[in-house]
Amino acid sequence: MESTVTYCYSNGIWRKSQVTEASLEIWRTLPAAIRQDPSLASFRQEHERLHGPDDDPLPNEDCSADDGDDNSKEFITIKVTNPSQNGGDGTDSASGKLTATTTATATPSPRAGNKHQQNGEKHGHNATMDHGGEGDEHEVTMHSMHGHPHQQHGKVFSTVKISALLVVWLIFTGFLMSKNEKELEPRQMSIPEGRIRTYILPDSPPGSRVGIYLKGAFLNDQQHNMTSNYVSVNLQLLYTNSNTSNLTNIQDHDVKHVENVTDAWLVPVPAYPDQMDRMDEITRKHVFDIGTASHRKVANGKAVIRVHMSSNVEADVPVKFTYDSTPIDKETGVIYAAIVLLGLYVLIIWEIVNRTFAAMIASTLAIGVLAAMDERPSMPKLISWIDVETLLLLFGMMIMVAILSETGIFDFLAVYAYQVTNGRVWPLINCLCIFTAVLSSFLDNVTTVLLMTPVTIRLCEVMELNPVPVLMSMVIYSNVGGTLTPVGDPPNVIIASNSYISKNGVNFATFTLHMAIPIAIVMVTTYFQLRMKFKTISDLRFSEPQDVQEIRHEIAVWQRAAASLSSYSKDEDLVRETLLKKVNKLSRSLKKKLVSGSVPVEYKATLEELKNKYPIRNKVLLVKSAVTLAFVITFFFLHSAPDIQKLSLGWTALLGAVLLLILADREDIESVIARVEWSTLLFFAALFILMEALAELGLIEWIGKQTENVILSVSEESRLAVAILLILWVSAFASAFVDNIPLTTMMVKIAIGLAENEALDLPLKPLVWALALGACLGGNGTLIGASANVVCAGVAEQHGYRFTFIEYFKVGFPVMVGSVIVSTVYLLFAHVVFTWH
Repeated sequence: MESTVTYCYSNGIWRKSQVTEASLEIWRTLPAAIRQDPSLASFRQEHERLHGPDDDPLPNEDCSADDGDDNSKEFITIKVTNPSQNGGDGTDSASGKLTATTTATATPSPRAGNKHQQNGEKHGHNATMDHGGEGDEHEVTMHSMHGHPHQQHGKVFSTVKISALLVVWLIFTGFLMSKNEKELEPRQMSIPEGRIRTYILPDSPPGSRVGIYLKGAFLNDQQHNMTSNYVSVNLQLLYTNSNTSNLTNIQDHDVKHVENVTDAWLVPVPAYPDQMDRMDEITRKHVFDIGTASHRKVANGKAVIRVHMSSNVEADVPVKFTYDSTPIDKETGVIYAAIVLLGLYVLIIWEIVNRTFAAMIASTLAIGVLAAMDERPSMPKLISWIDVETLLLLFGMMIMVAILSETGIFDFLAVYAYQVTNGRVWPLINCLCIFTAVLSSFLDNVTTVLLMTPVTIRLCEVMELNPVPVLMSMVIYSNVGGTLTPVGDPPNVIIASNSYISKNGVNFATFTLHMAIPIAIVMVTTYFQLRMKFKTISDLRFSEPQDVQEIRHEIAVWQRAAASLSSYSKDEDLVRETLLKKVNKLSRSLKKKLVSGSVPVEYKATLEELKNKYPIRNKVLLVKSAVTLAFVITFFFLHSAPDIQKLSLGWTALLGAVLLLILADREDIESVIARVEWSTLLFFAALFILMEALAELGLIEWIGKQTENVILSVSEESRLAVAILLILWVSAFASAFVDNIPLTTMMVKIAIGLAENEALDLPLKPLVWALALGACLGGNGTLIGASANVVCAGVAEQHGYRFTFIEYFKVGFPVMVGSVIVSTVYLLFAHVVFTWH
């Protein structure tokens, strides 16, 4: 094995470190700017010796183990070849060959602003480690800029937190260990024409409730007026002779009495039997309650339960029949679901744990609750709850953005925006937000945020602004712009792709036309709300002097890079210790700044200096990236025309990522993979499972039923106004706190049901516009209200800028309320007063 032993001379002391091929592999996974830092010059030199020089210039060399501030240093690099050498004294006993080079160098301190593309520590939560000379103890000092609760509340808070989380862990672990996965056995059967089909339940249910599943060529409840054909299902009690041994095969002469104990459940089927051959199968579920008295008879063996099925269709109706003897009690489930959701928000709002970990705890607890109610889902069912398309879209775009950032295009675009607006803050922010809104109208807003967040961060760094308020403004406009078209936001895709809605005249053009007026007004009112929130330029800048802020940020970047490595191997430990020594050096500089004081310096750099500082670093890679992005964006636009291309958004992004990796010809793919927001992807996966579990518990359905009941309770002349108000405000507030995808799916059914109810006589289109405005604009209410918010927060945190749930809530929630008020006024005037529909 060949390695490099580097000796560094400083303050009269020679220090030794070893660079092995394995440690070089770890070094290559670090972000580019950290690899190029003088503190890691020995790694870079050995890499160039083995693999040749890279495109980037070799930085000034330094010894990472230096403790002093003396800029005059020497280091000697001794190349050793010894297959069995494992970091001994630097000599080769086998060959005895030594090659030494000595270099004197002066090491300038790199500017922190050039390091923002690293994996950043949480902004305002920086761990500073002092590593003294040899023999000194390691002193750990935690700095907190915003009073992070993890450090403020001390041991008492930590003890209470761990105890509470342990109790929650014990709860869902106990339920999951004690309950089996629920497996129902389907049975293929056919309901014959003009005859009755029955099935006797072989076991006595533990309660009075029995669930019946039918899977076949059925219509949904909103399509019942399209047919007069139905399958009728009800439950009966059979009183039999006591000597009947086989309860599953009771003959007519064994039955003493038959009692209908439930009303009939009517399942609509197509009007013409030949249509059933061309329809997709759907599953219909109904829960029957036979009552306490009837259940007591069944439990005592005096009667058995029989399922009675018939149809008025002039053909046999094939069905897949399943019964559930322990259906979930939705009334109780709603209470448990609300408690779980409340617990999630407690963990996130007060930052008790990381939001990804909070989502994991909440989703696992929801599954534990399902298990406690005898509804533990199987692993394949859990996996099916995860929206893989969304995760593929995010993963593919993150890969492309990670490679694209290496070209320097984000820095270049930031400087170009600075040039166009002449360095004026609010015109620049306005251009950024409007461009984001327009782009989000025609691209998925998650994709838009992934592309725009790095540009926004670079732009703020150029102008010495705090990126957090600018990012919040940008993502708010992204959600507003995504409301404009059917392809801009996932709720709009769900609404516009519904067959019933599209058949009733809602297409791309009419959707965009009806959304254009309220969205234009909302964009104007949102601008004034943001200007009122950030009244002065100081509200957009850091509270600390720029040089202090830069050092804090650089410490965060290096600390996060070190935290990404473990002590699993000696090579990882070598690189991690080198990074921590750099943290130590920066920490001493920060202490000096805090003691001596610092005066903020206004940014005076000329446009020419900025252009020289932020050029396009790799034009060849930029061309390859542009080709890939052109492919991806083109297919994104063609997604609304399924006859032209068959790829989903997720597949398009994944194929684009693979294409760019091929064109880029990257050997160090680990460094690209390391920059994927795995925490964000895991958060989305946990959130998808949580929301489906809450839907299983009945929370989403309960929201819809309450909304429908209120609309039906008012007088006929007020129903349209009340329906618009309720659908708009319920969907807005609900989508701010729960995932808007299952919410929109449920609210679409409510809107269609209200429009189909002939007694109500409500038009469909105003209800559709109210739902689209509410579900999309409501996403601005909280940090986890929309996918774009979560993605923006994750990318910002990777760059070292972190905004909390409360920080975003103070900005986003008032904007959401103002947007919904504007939408309310518009919808009432357009559809209640002037009846535009």
